[in-house]
Order: sequence, then C-alpha cells, then structure tokens
Amino acid sequence: MLSIFCSPARYVQGRDATRALAPELRKLGLTTRALIIASPTARKQLEPIWRESFGEVGIPYDLLDFGGECSMPEIARGKMEALRVGAGVIIGVGGGKTLDTARAVASEEDKPVVCCPTVAASDAPCSALSVVYSPEGRFEKCLFYKRNPDLVLVDTSVIVRAPVRLLISGMGDALATRFEAETARRAHKPNAVGGASSLAAAAIAELCYHTLLRDGFSAVAAAKAGAITPAFERIVEANTLLSGLGFESGGLAVAHSVHNGLTTAPETHDRLHGEKVAFGTLVQLVLEGRDSVLVEEVMGFCESVGLPMTLAELGLENLVKSRALAIAERAVAVGETAHNEPFTVTANAILDALYATDAWSRAFKAARER
Repeated sequence: MLSIFCSPARYVQGRDATRALAPELRKLGLTTRALIIASPTARKQLEPIWRESFGEVGIPYDLLDFGGECSMPEIARGKMEALRVGAGVIIGVGGGKTLDTARAVASEEDKPVVCCPTVAASDAPCSALSVVYSPEGRFEKCLFYKRNPDLVLVDTSVIVRAPVRLLISGMGDALATRFEAETARRAHKPNAVGGASSLAAAAIAELCYHTLLRDGFSAVAAAKAGAITPAFERIVEANTLLSGLGFESGGLAVAHSVHNGLTTAPETHDRLHGEKVAFGTLVQLVLEGRDSVLVEEVMGFCESVGLPMTLAELGLENLVKSRALAIAERAVAVGETAHNEPFTVTANAILDALYATDAWSRAFKAARER
C-alpha cells in the first residue's frame, strides 16, 4: 500500500483574513464568476467586505443562502444554482455543513472550491470529503472527492465572535485525531484517501493532541472574553488544519464510528459533532484497553474545557440496553471506520465500552469533586 498525504493547496489564517479572500483568489488564478454558498449569519457579517474586496479585484460573484443541512436535496439545489449563474468557482462560507455542501457542489460540477469556515467547530474545512445527513439530521454517508480544497481561509476575527461551545466542539473533533491515526497505522489500515499513513501525518496528529493539552483551556478563556490571543490562534489551527490533515492522511477508527452510532438517537441531535466525537474518543480508548493514566489525561482535558464525558451529558440518561445496542450496531455497520482497529470490533464490544466509559467518567468526575 502506497503512503498518501493530502492537503488543501493553500491555507490562510489570521485576523481579518476575509479581506484577503479576493486577492488570494486572484493569486490562484480563480478569477471567474464565483458562487458563494453562505450561512445567513456569515452573509450578514461578511457581505459588505465581499462587495468591497471582490469589486476591487474585479471578480464577479453570486450568493446562495445555505439551507441548514448537508443533505442530497441541498446539494442538488446548490448544483442547480451553480449551473444557473455559470459559476466557475464555488466558495463555502459558514460552519462545517455549509462547507460540506460547497465541496459537494464543486465536485458535482468539477469546479475549484474554497472553504471559509466561520467557526472552528470541526476539521471539515481542509478535507476532500463531505458528511451527508438526511434532511432530518441523521447520518447517511460520506462523499469522497478527487482533490482537497484549492484554498482554505480562516478569519479568526470571525471565529472569535462565534459561540464558545463551537470552539470547544472543534477541540472534541481534534481530540480523536491522534488516537484514530495511531490505531489505523498500527493496524496497517488505509487512511481516508486509501493510502498508508506517512511520518508527516503521524507527526501532525501528535502535534494536534499536544496543542490541545497546552492551549485548550486558555483558548476557551480567551474566546469567552472575545479576545484573539496566540493560544486562541493555535487552537483554531489545531481544530482546522492539524486535525484536518491528521485525520485524512492518518485515518479514522472507533471514535467517529461511535459518533455515527449516536446520531441514531434523537436525543443527541442537539449535540454537536465534536461533542459526540469526544465521547467516542473515550469509548475507543476504553475499548482498546489503553493505559489508565492516558485515559484519565484525556478525561481531565475534556473536563477542563467542557466536553461531554458521560451518556447523561449527551442526553442519554438511563440509556436502556436495547437502544444502546442500536447505537453500537450502527457504529459497526459495514464500511464503518470501527473496523480499522487491529482486532475484530463487534456491536457487543462497543455496547460494553459505552457503559464502561460512562461509569469511568462518572467516577472520575466524582473523585475530582471530593
């Protein structure tokens, strides 16, 4: 199996980076008509800047308001609009689902794509895939593309205005990166683009984890104050770039499969992707029988930044065994990344790990409170 490392062609991050969007497009030769697929909040914040900067550079653009869910009907709607306006480049501006939709539309039309996240809530912006849900919010499938975004532009003056919970959720998604990449590498399983992991991917995944431990708490404090600090910038980069490169070029395992299983429970639909992935990371560590010192280090991090560690914190108080088994069975469905573990993973094994993780986390919290 060949090693494959993938990444966006260009990554730009910093305060007021939106003003550099049109000039960056020009540098990359992406000067044809753009279709900007934007969340309503992003459009309200950024449309005046687009109007000014795109006008200065001379790049025409049209706007499409994102409908709220990355679903096949929403992707089809975006494709129709891209065809109608004759778009030569697709730009997604908003949260992860907005960007997933923009990438899907660009792939359908074989057009360049630009991702401008307005939150640091997941590692989606840099990837060559989209996570597709039903219109009701249930996970359906992943779509994989032949190339990563041509540009990822992250404006931290926009990110810092987003709810702090979204930044914390991004840390939950990033938390899985090291452990899933380690597992896939140990099992000699392919990464998200079908290749073996590389030294670069392993190093990036490791750096992602240590950046979270070092800067997570202070970044949350800065975000609560609405302040852009070096720690805040580093966590935005960890959530977006390091985690994005680490998961895609390193590989996934149980943590994300547990997330997918949890989406089958309606009670979790108001929990964010990274919140469910964080719990899934703990489940993976318990399932793998990792050293208790490491597991409790991860629990301590989760507690310090406010990531969920128990079933109750995911809305699943008093989870009965039949419903837990349904979650576990979805987590080990054919094609799920749970099968990237170096041992056979069954629904019963996931079931036991769900309850064991919950019990350990509750005991950990109780001990810290004493």
